[in-house]
Amino acid sequence: MCPPLVQAFEVVQGALVRFSSAASTKVPTAVLVHGILGKRQNMLPFARRLVEGFPHWQVVVVDLRCHGESAAASPQLRGAHGVEAAAADVIRLLSALKLFPEMLIGHSFGGKVVLEMTKAWSGGRVPRPVQVWVLDALPGEVRSGDMGGADRPADLISTLQAVPLPVPSRHWLISHLEASGFSRTVAAWAATNLAPLAGGAPGMTWAFDLPGIAQMFRSYESADLWPLLAAPADGVALSFVKAQRSTFRWGGGDEARIRALGHAVHELPDAGHWVHSDNPDGLFDILAPSFGGKVDLHMQRSPPGSPRPGVANNIMASPSAAASNRQLQGLMM
Repeated sequence: MCPPLVQAFEVVQGALVRFSSAASTKVPTAVLVHGILGKRQNMLPFARRLVEGFPHWQVVVVDLRCHGESAAASPQLRGAHGVEAAAADVIRLLSALKLFPEMLIGHSFGGKVVLEMTKAWSGGRVPRPVQVWVLDALPGEVRSGDMGGADRPADLISTLQAVPLPVPSRHWLISHLEASGFSRTVAAWAATNLAPLAGGAPGMTWAFDLPGIAQMFRSYESADLWPLLAAPADGVALSFVKAQRSTFRWGGGDEARIRALGHAVHELPDAGHWVHSDNPDGLFDILAPSFGGKVDLHMQRSPPGSPRPGVANNIMASPSAAASNRQLQGLMM
């Protein structure tokens, strides 16, 4: 028996897709995957930016298992939560949607997820070329000491696990995390993952599956995907984006090793780990050539808040998405 679909998702379509008579299964498709403790809302602004510049594309944006609206399905899942399971979830979703993506883009934990997805094609040739983008993540084992001294995910997860529930308010959690040594930005972002208690009871609880996320992060730390870089499936191109102010230690030969295996590494200036939020224009410029064609520069450089004519807003969504709050555009890890 096939495991159940657990993925909450949205499909963001460009204007030329929306007004085309072609079936969505024939449209060039990218998949955008968030990182640990994130959710698809974090990635939606960048997904919209991509289809503004390339209106003949569509972008599938997912909530990984244990995260966002996919967290509600956690009780249905069996086995360990980890990189492999998360990749298998996305593959099953794409199969159900009858989509084969031309582009896989993953940030941090999501970077290892998209790399893991390509294992399904190992030893064979993909139906059509696939470009994989890994955003500020390394393919090998990662330990807490390999990241910066502040706002480390492992520290944040352990701190959140120790928070007594229910939480009185988002303001209380922000103050608590700041007192624990986290930046206000990360504290405020973590507070977006709180939800009111059912039945109108006072206080708030986690909207995600925190024990499951802790398992996923341990899997992320230990996952070693270097062998995949040495022998990717025929037709799969792998590229990495390194943030100029990355919290990862890209030194120690990892960057040189990636290049020696024949894969590109692009440095994104003026960005920390949250590349899609810190410098979305720069990230767009790095990714743009792999989307093909000539970018619509007017739409690409529209000032924030300006009208975006011809852009379809999340026109396809999983059933649970209709009730979600789409105003939060926080960070992710």
